[in-house]
Amino acid sequence: MNTPAERLTQAIRNAARDARPALLAFFTAGYPDRAGFASTLAAVAAAADVVEIGVPFSDPMADGVSIQRASRAALANGTSLAWILSELERLEGRVRTPLVLMSYLNPLLAFGIERLAQRTAACGVNGFIVPDLSLEESAPLRQVCDDAGLALVQLVSPLTPESRLRAICGASRGFVYAVTTTGTTGRDDALPDALPAYLARVREASPLPVCAGFGIRRAEQVRRLAPHADGVIVGSALVEALERGEEPERFLRGLAGASR
Repeated sequence: MNTPAERLTQAIRNAARDARPALLAFFTAGYPDRAGFASTLAAVAAAADVVEIGVPFSDPMADGVSIQRASRAALANGTSLAWILSELERLEGRVRTPLVLMSYLNPLLAFGIERLAQRTAACGVNGFIVPDLSLEESAPLRQVCDDAGLALVQLVSPLTPESRLRAICGASRGFVYAVTTTGTTGRDDALPDALPAYLARVREASPLPVCAGFGIRRAEQVRRLAPHADGVIVGSALVEALERGEEPERFLRGLAGASR
C-alpha cells in the first residue's frame, strides 16, 4: 500500500493525465468561523487535487495581509492545532482528497513532533509544509515524517543557488514547493518573465512534482503556469473569496478555467 506521502505525489501526477496542472488550494482552518470548517473543507476538496489546511499562527512571517488577518481571526475563534486534528479525526474517511497541514514550526514543536506524526497519519493527513523550517534544521521532523510515511514538503525560491536547490529537492517528500517570487504571499504582482526558466531549473533538479505558489490569483496565471509546473498553489485569493462569502468550489473551478 502506498504511503501518505506517495499518495500525495500521485494525486499531483494524476492531473497530468487530463493535460492540466494539479490545483492545490489553501485555506486557514477556523476562518471565517470554526463552525464552517467541515463544509469549507468539503467544498475546497471537491475542486482541488490537494488541500492545504493552514494552522493559524500569531506571526505568519511568510504570509501577506490576507492570511495574517485570517490567522488572527482564527486564533481569536479558539482554533488550534489540537482542535484541527480533532476535527479531522471526526471527519476521517469523508474527505478523499489528500490533505497537507501548512504550519509554522512553533505549533508543531509545542504539540510534540512524535505525537504529531502519529495523530496526523491516523486522521488522514498526508504531510506538512513548514515555511520557517530550514533544511539544516529539518532532520528531526523529517525523520518522524519518514517513519510514518508522511511528506515534509520543502520550499525553494528564485534565489536558491543550484547546489542548495538540488539538496532541498532531494530532501523533499510529496512535492517541491516552488515559490514564484521573493517576498510574502498574496501580492498581486505580475508573474516574473524569468519564471519559466526558474521552474525548468527546479523541475530538472527534482525527482518529485514541482508546484508553484505565491501570487496565483487569476485563471490567466494558471494557464501561463500550466506548461511549466506540475501544480499551482492558490492561497490568499481563496482566503479572500471566503472572506467575501463566495462559494469556494465555484471560485476554484473558475480560477482553474480551462485547465480543470
